[in-house]
Amino acid sequence: MKNKKALVLLSGGLDSTVCLARAIEKYGRENVCALSISYGQKHSREVEAARNVAEYYGISLDELDLSLIFRFSDCSLLQGSDKEIPHESYDKQLEQTQGAPVSTYVPFRNGLFLSSAAAIALSRECSVIYYGAHSDDAAGNAYPDCSEAFNNAMNKAIYEGSGKQLTIEAPFVGLTKADVVKEGIRLNAPLRLTWSCYEGGEKPCGKCGTCIDRARAFELNGIKDPAIVQ
Repeated sequence: MKNKKALVLLSGGLDSTVCLARAIEKYGRENVCALSISYGQKHSREVEAARNVAEYYGISLDELDLSLIFRFSDCSLLQGSDKEIPHESYDKQLEQTQGAPVSTYVPFRNGLFLSSAAAIALSRECSVIYYGAHSDDAAGNAYPDCSEAFNNAMNKAIYEGSGKQLTIEAPFVGLTKADVVKEGIRLNAPLRLTWSCYEGGEKPCGKCGTCIDRARAFELNGIKDPAIVQ
């Protein structure tokens, strides 16, 4: 593994931070770099968290702005949308969407992120891209670009399109968010530095879908969320 280099998609959230910790454990800190992508979200807390996590690990962080690509989207996470971010669980949201993605799904975001990451990874002589998709997000088609089927398809496309130089690893794609928290604890990842909330206040709102999922994941591990209790 010493000759391999990894590029990690780092949003600043819990999942991507644990993914970064996993990549560092596997490949060594000197062989890992990160990429933070802005997509026109309504707040900058994610970007700030990504910078803090990268600084904690002492790794390089590239930043990329893809907001123009999403300017036609009415996703509730984006600056141009008049939609309110739902303050209810994903299960309740999916009851209303009747099988369609939830309103916080940014259209094909992971596909665009991975494609952009592939170009940067090749330029940085990396041979693997890490990202933190997990099964809870894919459940019920809430976020279809977090599914195992999507990951397999993108991995094949990037492998072939890179001249078989580059692969994707999504180590949590078959795991739950509670599993991700458990792995973060094992790796001693800086979970206190992460930001998951879709709102941009001083503290997490505790009511949006991702806040609800995060709270449940920590509860299932029998500990309090260090980002809230600090």
